[in-house]
Amino acid sequence: MPSNLDQQAIDILRSNDRGGYTVPTARLYPYQWNWDSAFVALGFATFDLNRAWRELELLLDGQWCNGLLPHILFRQNDPDYFPGPSVWCTPNQQNGGGKFPSGGISQPPVLASIVRMLIESGGDDSRGKALFEPMLKWHRWYHRDRTPDGFDIVASVHPWETGRDNCPDWEPGLSRMAVDSDIEAYVRRDTVHSDPSQRPSKEQYDKYVTMIKFGRDVGWDQRRLTNEGPFLMADPGIHFILLRADRDLLALAKRFGREDCASEIQGWIAAAEGATNTLWNPELEAFCARDVRSGAFSCGFSSASALCFWADAGTDDQRAATLEHMRRIQAKVTYMLPSWDPDAAMFEPQRYWCGPVWPQMNHIISRGLAEQGEHDLANRIRDDLTALITKSGFRECFDPLTGEGCIGKDFSWTAAMWLAWLSPRAKTEAA
Repeated sequence: MPSNLDQQAIDILRSNDRGGYTVPTARLYPYQWNWDSAFVALGFATFDLNRAWRELELLLDGQWCNGLLPHILFRQNDPDYFPGPSVWCTPNQQNGGGKFPSGGISQPPVLASIVRMLIESGGDDSRGKALFEPMLKWHRWYHRDRTPDGFDIVASVHPWETGRDNCPDWEPGLSRMAVDSDIEAYVRRDTVHSDPSQRPSKEQYDKYVTMIKFGRDVGWDQRRLTNEGPFLMADPGIHFILLRADRDLLALAKRFGREDCASEIQGWIAAAEGATNTLWNPELEAFCARDVRSGAFSCGFSSASALCFWADAGTDDQRAATLEHMRRIQAKVTYMLPSWDPDAAMFEPQRYWCGPVWPQMNHIISRGLAEQGEHDLANRIRDDLTALITKSGFRECFDPLTGEGCIGKDFSWTAAMWLAWLSPRAKTEAA
């Protein structure tokens, strides 16, 4: 019999189901989000494997002709959300876009890693094999269209592309750009559906919209967006997630008999391994976001810094320094792992990516630590998320000091993480 929290989590996923794809939570996020759907599939797989595969198939159904897998798929126009499809104005399929309106940027490419998890836990090889080619195209897009001319590291053209929207990591890039005086007046909807004090600021949003306007102005030409756009930062989150996903894609290629693309993927892995040191901030002794054009580093340890273990990346000394940061932070908070360093400027325990604990980040950070033999920290991060959900419910994220839930309620990826990773049933099956 499922526990009460198991049943609540199942009910949340079913309630947020929109006919084969899942919204993160009602009203606040009324569309299908890229990396949300990948994590959500792990939750569905615990009680409806067919529905898990369907989530991923519908996500890839929105892929652009050039391989871009957008961060949002606008399957309908919901006036409750800004910026919606009329703001993005992305091309239709006849002009190189997708089957329906979408955002013009991507999100952290966790999909190949999730597909490998599903298959190796007993999923259907045929369903996974059918997803291989579009995943390969997406990885090609990342390495081709998000590697700036003259540089050897994948970068992001918008903070939203990193999935860590308003993290202080982006200050070096945001501080160098100006708000376009020609952006149209707009009305935010996120501050209607959640506490404005927990959301990004008005100044940040003006710059986010400026980046979208640039994308529209260049017709969403992805190479121009990367090389000429107003924002360009290398993100340890994207870097480490893509490196891990490339390795998982290579494992899938071998499993599916796709030796034809193995050398290409191995080349991506070698290039990423060589570029990892680009993100090492010697002053802070941590992997940090870095402005590609100025070379400036961000000024704090973020949850993305800890993903070097997920990617099996970095030198022994770099990993040891990363562990020291995590132990220092552990002594400062009640619940691990905050999204931003509590000893750094701009830490706010309830403001979106400026401090709260995020369920999907805890999942992959903890898994990475366990894979590298760091079981004490891995278990602490897993146990803390269990305690947070038990205390405050299935919230979008959580205050690392008090355990209070923040932003969205009845959140899909939080429910999925409970079912796939935290539930006593999941722990028993993994033992």
